[in-house]
Order: sequence, then C-alpha cells, then structure tokens
Amino acid sequence: MSSLQYHLSGRHLLASEIPFPSEMLESEDIQKEKGVTGTNGKFQCTRCLNKQRHLFAAYQCAKCGKLCTYCRSCIMMGRVSECETLYSWIGETPVTQSGSGLVWTGTLSPLQGHASNCIKHAMENQSELLVWAVCGAGKTEILFQGIEEALKQNKRICLATPRTDVVLELYPRFQQAFPNADAAALYGGSEDRYKSSRLVLSTAHQLFRFKQTFDCIIIDEVDAFPFSADQTLQEAVQKARKPESSLIFLTATPSKEMQNRVLSNKLPSVRIPGRYHGHLLPVPRFQWIGSYKGRLQRKKLPKPLLKWIQEHLDKEKPAFLFVPNIPALHHVTAILQNIHPSIEGVHSEDPDRKEKVQRFRDRISPLIVTTTILERGVTVPDSDAAVFGAEEDIFTESALVQIAGRVGRHQDYPAGDVVFFHYGKTNAMIQARLHINKMNREAFR
Repeated sequence: MSSLQYHLSGRHLLASEIPFPSEMLESEDIQKEKGVTGTNGKFQCTRCLNKQRHLFAAYQCAKCGKLCTYCRSCIMMGRVSECETLYSWIGETPVTQSGSGLVWTGTLSPLQGHASNCIKHAMENQSELLVWAVCGAGKTEILFQGIEEALKQNKRICLATPRTDVVLELYPRFQQAFPNADAAALYGGSEDRYKSSRLVLSTAHQLFRFKQTFDCIIIDEVDAFPFSADQTLQEAVQKARKPESSLIFLTATPSKEMQNRVLSNKLPSVRIPGRYHGHLLPVPRFQWIGSYKGRLQRKKLPKPLLKWIQEHLDKEKPAFLFVPNIPALHHVTAILQNIHPSIEGVHSEDPDRKEKVQRFRDRISPLIVTTTILERGVTVPDSDAAVFGAEEDIFTESALVQIAGRVGRHQDYPAGDVVFFHYGKTNAMIQARLHINKMNREAFR
C-alpha cells in the first residue's frame, strides 16, 4: 500500500489534511467531492451531512474570490466550504495481514460470557445490538473476543466514545489486549489522527473524517452528550460504516427511545445487571444541606459536605466531588485549596484536563472537583463520590446513575460511599436510586 493510499484509505479529508503534493491527488483512484453543495438557498455539508440552514454561514473567500458558504456544524474539524474539496480513496485496497491475537487472560463471568457471545454473533451477522450493562460490569472485556474474531477476518473496527477522557482511559487497555493490532487513538490533537488502523478508538466527532470504512462500529455510552443530542454525529456513524456492517451500542443508561425499540423487538439487546466481581452496586444516600448558594458566594461550604471532604482527606481516600457548573467549580475549588493545596478542579474547557485527571489517578491530587465531564469513563480504585447540588437540572437520572457508577468498580474495593448533597429531592435523584436498586435485585436473582 502506497503512503497516499494508506493515508486516504477509508478517510474523507480536506487537501490541508493530506501531506502530499497536490498533483498526487489527481489520481483516478481518488474521489473528489465538493465540500458544501447547494441549490436555491438549501445547502448540505458533504462531510457531516448537515442540512440545517442556521448551521451554514457565508464569508468573503480569499481562495475563490466569492461569497462562499461554509458549514458551522463541523467547523471544529477544519472549515468545509463550497470551494473546498473532500478527497477519499476509491481504488483497490490490498488485504494486509497483521497480528490480531488476543493476549488478555482474564475470565468472564457467566453474564459477561453470554453478552460476549451475543456481540460476536452481531459482528458475524452485520446486525445491531444493545448491550445494557451496569457501570462496572466489564463492558470493555466482553468486546475482546468479538474483536479478535473480526481482526482475524481482516475487518476494520471502531470503538467510538463521547469524550476524549474515555479514549484515553480505554486505549492502553486495548493496546495491552491486542499488542500486535497497531490500534489508533483518535481525538482532537491526537498524534494518531491520520494513522490507518484496523482497530480504532475514537471520539464521536472524529467519525466525520471517515466514509464507508468500518465493518463494525461500537458506540460506547450511546446515551451520553454530545452523541445523544447531535443528529450530525448519529449520521456520521452511518456514513463511517460500510453498507454491510454491524452496529453495537453500549450503555448503563439507555434512553427511553432505545428502551422502547427493545420492547417492540426492533433492537436486539442483552443485559448485564451485575458487576463482573459479583458485588452489588453502591446505593446513593441523600444528605440535605439547606440553601447553600449564598454561602458559596461568601466562600463557605455546608458543614456536612466539609465534614465528608475532611474525612476523605484524613483517610487519604480518593474522592470525586461533582458540581453543577463551571462557576460553582471555581468557587468550590478555591475554598478547598485553602484546606489542601493539591485539590484540583476540572471541566470540559480546561486545557490541563488530561494532566489533572492523571494526577488524581496517581493520587497526587487527593480529591478532584469536577463537572459532569467525568461522570463516565474514568476509573479510580477505592474512590468515593459526592454530588454537590444534586437537585440541579444538569444532574439527570442517567447522570446520577453514572456518577454512582464511579464507586466500587475494582474487585479489591467493591464497596464505597455515594452521597447526593441537596437542597431538595428531585425525581431524577429518586429515579436514579430506584434504577440502581432494581439492577441490584436483578443481579441478586
């Protein structure tokens, strides 16, 4: 495979993303498509398939010298406009054999084993499947055998996740399980961004750069933002998969729409109601803290919350503290750094997010204050979790279930404390606890 062929295989790229001379792009093996097409004021982006008029804008383009329309929906991936061209490889792609052997030596529980077989069946039959598994059920491990069989057949697999943090969490585990598969991790700023691999771990947005590439796409945390709220990301999944391919959804908290599809037999599913280590899910407890917003402005925290935090600092036990928004995060972090300077806060817009999370993993930071950005994908053994302001709208049932799922995941530390500090119980809080209790009863049976 030539370098250009390797670079373009399965991709949908702008010229600025292709590090080869422009004359090489004139090959008949390369398809050229207009970046944005439109008639009568109606436009469509060829890359992300966006058709929403309010997500297009025009500017005076220096390249074409005209008023040029571009897509705002996928602008974070580089600007696609009417005068830009998207390139993809349409020539023959030789079969390349590389190592695919699975070296993971763990043992699956009976529930995991059943789910693993269902996943293999879906991959073999190019079908859809929902894996509804509680937080800490071992969803990653149940993918291994199906991926191993697919790699043996020279298929291309993508595991797409909602956030960079999750890619960074999963990538080392897949590298360890498949050391010869040359897996790629794709996210904004990733060194692997244009690497061609048969095993790809990717944020959802990176799928915009693929076209009919994958034999199997696995969507991890399918209910999570931004995938659940962005139609273009869902269309990107369909664009990135081959016409004959499988689509597997993983989540602990499927949406009502997805649950209805299961109930009406429109979506095959398999459930894992218990964790891989056999212990029950920690059940959240509720702690009323009164009106706290005025006190927070005065740089004070409720006494029950301060007591909980001090106990964890004294015991040197890691803890997540979830807050409802970025302003609250800054207030809380500043207060707590007066108690312990190594406490840090992290949010979606934080440029040092990766480093801060790693310091928390390494126990350099004893406690991390976070928005819901860390509700999924981050595992720290022997940690507890608290929600400050659990009555706020941002803390939906699914968010609270996921937050509780941060605790008790490791087999050596299967228990832990989950506290919802609140100024009034909400339906979401009650439903989250009912959800967890229901799964515990099902697992116990």
